[in-house]
Amino acid sequence: MLIDSIANENLSRATDAPLKGVRSNIVQSIRAHRVADLQAAAQGLGHHFLYANLAHAQSKQDVLDLIGQQFMLAVSTGKNFDSLYDCLTDPVHKAGPQTGFICVLEHIPAHAKFDKEAREQLLDIFRDTADYWGDRKIPFRCFYSFSVARAAQSGVPLAAASGETGSAAGAPAIEVLSETGEKMPTDKLVDISPLALRMSSPFNAGYWTTT
Repeated sequence: MLIDSIANENLSRATDAPLKGVRSNIVQSIRAHRVADLQAAAQGLGHHFLYANLAHAQSKQDVLDLIGQQFMLAVSTGKNFDSLYDCLTDPVHKAGPQTGFICVLEHIPAHAKFDKEAREQLLDIFRDTADYWGDRKIPFRCFYSFSVARAAQSGVPLAAASGETGSAAGAPAIEVLSETGEKMPTDKLVDISPLALRMSSPFNAGYWTTT
């Protein structure tokens, strides 16, 4: 029994390691955190893991659509950020008791069609969502990164340079920059599968009622 107790304590510490020093309700840059570690922490804590890769978004509507699809929201995100907030809060709360959430927004676009103001509006929605769940004593942590995706050849739009799952044959390579201007490995970008990263229980209120 003592051995089992020590093993469980060690497992708990390992699970919490990526979140050490991270407040229970916060929105912050992903920085040194790895997506796989955050997913493992969510699974260990019994939290919902929500992942969205926004690298191919070209507009506000694209961002909303991609989040809705990859989070598997039960309610449409509509055409504005307020509707996204609505989807992340009341319907989920009413679905049943929730243990917590770890959310990742990777490669939030940073270009003229989704400028600094739009990015701040998006993050404000997740800050408000974190506050909503914080008021209910439920953890909600959101990690994000920015990127600027462009074709290495000037004048070639991203959509023409890459397909749904990778670069088209003969198309110029895609160069992706992080929020700090660091060049990112595009193979990791285009090969990420939201289905592989998401927990088995999708972000759908119909699946959230506890038994």
